[in-house]
Amino acid sequence: METPARQKWEGRWEQLAGRVKRLWGRLLADEHLQLEGEMEVAIGAHHEQVGLAREEFQQRLDQRLGR
Repeated sequence: METPARQKWEGRWEQLAGRVKRLWGRLLADEHLQLEGEMEVAIGAHHEQVGLAREEFQQRLDQRLGR
């Protein structure tokens, strides 16, 4: 199972890779590649947000349990 921090960083990495792919698609005038990059950016943003939400949930749970 992924840790929240790892999921957050993987999301950021996916966003970076998507931005590079999008830029490369612009340079090559490849619309398909640009759209793939956009999709990767969106998926990465989702992973990052889920990771942040999981981290916050874990912190709140730890506070309640006195950890």
